Amino acid sequence: MKQRVLSLRAFQFEVASRAAVAAAVPLTLLVPLGQLDWAAYAAFGAMTALFGRNEPYRVRLRTVTVAGALMLAIITLALVLALVEAPLIVLTAGLVLVIVAGILVANTAGLFPATPIFFVFGYAVIAQLPTPGDEFWLRLLVAVAAAVFAWLLTMSGWLLRRVAGRREPELYKNLLRGALVRPDAIRDRQVWISIAQNVVGALAAGSLALALGIGHPYWAVVSVVAVLPPPGAKHSVSRAFHRMIGTTLGVGLTALVLLSGPPVAVLILVIALCQFGAEILIGRHYGAALLFVTPLALTVVHLTSPVPVPDLLVDRVLETVLGSVVALVIVLLVQARARRRVLPKMRH
Repeated sequence: MKQRVLSLRAFQFEVASRAAVAAAVPLTLLVPLGQLDWAAYAAFGAMTALFGRNEPYRVRLRTVTVAGALMLAIITLALVLALVEAPLIVLTAGLVLVIVAGILVANTAGLFPATPIFFVFGYAVIAQLPTPGDEFWLRLLVAVAAAVFAWLLTMSGWLLRRVAGRREPELYKNLLRGALVRPDAIRDRQVWISIAQNVVGALAAGSLALALGIGHPYWAVVSVVAVLPPPGAKHSVSRAFHRMIGTTLGVGLTALVLLSGPPVAVLILVIALCQFGAEILIGRHYGAALLFVTPLALTVVHLTSPVPVPDLLVDRVLETVLGSVVALVIVLLVQARARRRVLPKMRH
């Protein structure tokens, strides 16, 4: 039993390590090219490695391919909208499309996590980056290259396990079954309820952030998506608070990193470590994982388009609180509705 626990821990370390390498290598290659303003495309393409985890390789082949393809499609959409400097109404329509596609595809293909958080992150950041027309294809190529590298890294264990499997059978036992295809997910009422909650919450939070004049209102949108549970999961106030706290503390952790004005090498290391931490924790405690997901996204944004750090952090704290409160209100409304349904049944 002890050997199995140690093997499982080693496997989790392997999963998190490949996610960190998938992020670090493309970003490091951009440094000598002098193209750090392309960091977002590399980082979000590399998030392909956050999917697949410890699934058997036949299953992982499907989930990682689907996740990577969807991420690249969303990056392409965001790039097009940034290129044409799309008005707010078009960006909003794109956001709704990303939320719907993210939740539907995740639940149909069995992606984990089943929330659209990474897809919304990628869309929200890239759609607002100034994009010169002559760099469109180069920026997209960076995202594609990062996603392909992440895909290869995620699938590389297949060859390693074929070589070492006879001596270390535990390596195969830790590849858990799961990620079942659900073609009927598009007809699942819970999936569409989750989509409606995410869309309403995202639009409400974004509108409030705009009305209050807070810079970059997309962060409030991302906070809503981070706090709301996936389809079919319990709408728990405690879990909502865990996610709120994880997101807010993540902003604080980002402050510790960015306020010191670290060199580029340190920022890339922080992104890799955050990718590692997110992958270690996301299957155990989503709220704790957000402690790493938040500085991961913020550091990528800072690396891509540096702005005064105090302004960045103040905006993010305000937007995080705003988005989290909107999500919490939705959770409380869902709970109240559930209680109203239970009471008549109890009386009968």
